[in-house]
Amino acid sequence: MTNDPNETSQPTAGVPLTASLVARAASLAEAPLPDDVRELARQCVLDWAGVALAGANEPLSRILLAQAREDGGAPIASLVGTPLRLSVRQAALLNGAAGHAIDYDDANMAAQGHVTAAVLPAALAVGESRAASGDVLLRAFAAGYEMTGMVGQYLGRAHYERGFHGTATVGSFGAACAAAVLMALDRDSTAVALGIAGTQAGGMKAQFGTMCKPLHAGKANENGVTGAQLAARGFTGRADLLEAAQGFALATSPAPDAQAALAMPPGGTHLHNNLFKYHAACYGTHSSIEAVRTLCEAHQLTAADIERIDLDVEPGAQRMCDIVQPATGLQAKFSLRLNAALAVAGADTASPATYIDSTAQRPDLIALRERVAVHFMPDGWPLMQAAVRILTRDGRTLSARHDSGVPERDLARQRARLARKFMALAAPVVGPDRAAAIERAIGALDHIEDIGTLMSMLSQPTGTTS
Repeated sequence: MTNDPNETSQPTAGVPLTASLVARAASLAEAPLPDDVRELARQCVLDWAGVALAGANEPLSRILLAQAREDGGAPIASLVGTPLRLSVRQAALLNGAAGHAIDYDDANMAAQGHVTAAVLPAALAVGESRAASGDVLLRAFAAGYEMTGMVGQYLGRAHYERGFHGTATVGSFGAACAAAVLMALDRDSTAVALGIAGTQAGGMKAQFGTMCKPLHAGKANENGVTGAQLAARGFTGRADLLEAAQGFALATSPAPDAQAALAMPPGGTHLHNNLFKYHAACYGTHSSIEAVRTLCEAHQLTAADIERIDLDVEPGAQRMCDIVQPATGLQAKFSLRLNAALAVAGADTASPATYIDSTAQRPDLIALRERVAVHFMPDGWPLMQAAVRILTRDGRTLSARHDSGVPERDLARQRARLARKFMALAAPVVGPDRAAAIERAIGALDHIEDIGTLMSMLSQPTGTTS
């Protein structure tokens, strides 16, 4: 495709791209999910539930709730972490923001963002309002996830490098798709819903390190719900906004690629390439954390042993997680240097409680942070790979690599690891007994007749922090 603003993209003769994407996503929702896809979808729900419960009491979540209560609205859909109900649109917004508030939710490289936080809350809000079953919810989520991956591939990495946060932009299309499935829209109306959602979509990476980054996830869900709701009422909009002349792709990407959008992802679906986070920081820092920690543990290094740390990372990290002198806990999540220092210090980077203002301001961590040099490698470097070299004060140079962009293929092992993460996040909020009950319910989600049962478990905290 050229950059001609009057050009449209057609993947096959006479078939608009959006129609092709809707057909592929819908095929996931219209038949029973394969066992591995269903398990991956349940794992996404479990991971999101933990991070959303932990994020529901964050300052940004409280501000959004105060605004929603002032706005008013019909109490239809549950709000995670509180006994309150909001309108479907408001619940999608607030639950979406809560799920990204501590930046500990999953990611997908093809989708250029955090897919579950951008799609699942829309599906939950719409599904709860319609007493949808757990099986229908999982199918809708899988369809929305697939749409997000396809749109992300269509726009290409250049969309993200231009400064757009894919969680907000690409995620809006996935949320609209999931909501449309739950509302039983036909394929033509679903395409219009995507167009309505897309014309609202925005989100700038310049907001990383502020409350607006989690807001991006919330807005993706809200945009998707609004798109589906309005399309269902006959609201008009382009059914080909993605590929239209002066449409979404040509406005936000220098080289949209329809064939990339339609290419089969590894494993058969984009869900197969979901990446879960086990450090409560920007995903771009994870490979560095892992490699530094591996070297320190293998050679029993402490900060006193280290002269310098060199990190080789992808060039895009400079615009994603290169806050050089973080002053707050939120900024610390986006600092390669500070996270390398935390890894040396043996800090619990799996705990959101590590990422607080006092951590960013600790003199020992600042001193170590200043001995970290970040090198942004040429284009073509693997997106989530880090090469680490530690120069010790006794003259040794120790090296390690880690690639956090490789998904886990052992789903049972991944499930066990996610269960531990979930309990660590959820138990302080709802208590260990309810957290265990939620975990069991999500494990059997495809057998739940009405997802309102699960939402009621997530919406009334009983722990000490509620």
